[in-house]
Amino acid sequence: MKYDIVVIGAGIVGLATALKIKEKEPSLKLLVLDKEEEVASHQTGHNSGVIHSGLYYKPGSLKATNCIRGYHMLLEFCREHEIKFEICGKLVVATTEQERPLLHNLFKRGGQNGLENLKLLQKEELKEYEPHVNGLEAIRVPQTGIVDYKEVAEKYAEVVRSLGGEICLGERVNDIKGNTQGCSVVTTKNTYETRLVVNCSGLFSDKVAQMTGQKMDVKIIPFRGEYYELVPGKQHLVKNLIYPVPDPNFPFLGVHFTRMVKGGIEAGPNAVLAFKREGYKKTDLNIAELAESLAWPGFQKVVFKYWQTGLGEMYRSFSKKAFTKALQKLMPSLEEADLLPGGAGVRAQACDRKGGLIDDFLVLENTMAVNVCNAPSPAATSSLSIGDTVADLVIKRF
Repeated sequence: MKYDIVVIGAGIVGLATALKIKEKEPSLKLLVLDKEEEVASHQTGHNSGVIHSGLYYKPGSLKATNCIRGYHMLLEFCREHEIKFEICGKLVVATTEQERPLLHNLFKRGGQNGLENLKLLQKEELKEYEPHVNGLEAIRVPQTGIVDYKEVAEKYAEVVRSLGGEICLGERVNDIKGNTQGCSVVTTKNTYETRLVVNCSGLFSDKVAQMTGQKMDVKIIPFRGEYYELVPGKQHLVKNLIYPVPDPNFPFLGVHFTRMVKGGIEAGPNAVLAFKREGYKKTDLNIAELAESLAWPGFQKVVFKYWQTGLGEMYRSFSKKAFTKALQKLMPSLEEADLLPGGAGVRAQACDRKGGLIDDFLVLENTMAVNVCNAPSPAATSSLSIGDTVADLVIKRF
């Protein structure tokens, strides 16, 4: 039970990190642990499957650099392993005059991030791409695509095993104890000795980081995103991907339309506080986890700052009519009867003590561990790039 590295979390980032470590240093003995019975059970398996282009992110940020580098690495991996994907492009649509300056800022940002062939479309031109969309102006982003990230993660796992890495599923990590050689990782089934822990545990990354002795000034706040699906008879209304102009103060992209690589059209997600870290249903409740979120000073500041937005999101969660109305801003011909309940995902959003919703990837290190403490969207697109970066930090230790 002795390993050089134990990676905690078999989501797309944990598996990509394991894959990159084994590619760079095949001799290192590596184990991936996850409490679920299959890989990619949480954020990876519940997202909308978008291959992000890198349009939104602050130039020079970890999100921007990893998204653009990860995008090319992901496409290459999919081609090599014959995973179905499609680069279909998307529109970001301004529906009011107030949104136009924000749209122009996004256009500039895309250029600064190195995106090519972005196109500003006037009202008549956007109808050529999406005939049923209502908008004053739009950006056409040709680089955006679609893929099934669960399938990608399963292939990462297969490659990790082929390179000699081990993956143990159905084992929850209960404790991490430091010792002279490194540390002991205590799970529900075994104890593993390791020289270094790599924490990629998503919704529980702050908890695992604390087990490694990491001083934490951030807490993971779980936000549920709920989706509807368009009935088959109305799927022709959406050709590819259609997004609103995002609120620059809020780290979510607003309800949008996504064509899925396996067929069908998703509409959503909203963003509401989940009452449990893995609370995929409205009825899911863990009183201790909810109390912890509500007691965090940073989250209290977020509530104070965004209470109107939050109430609107909560209302949409319970009212199909309100959800439809939000979608009708982009597509007026859509009716309530055109939407069927879809799935939901929970996003792990790190929130600092001062009320900042951390907008970039966050990696913290200590003697026992490399902790990936914030990896929200576009982490799936960026996974191989994040994995490569974390692998370099890990290999330096050996």
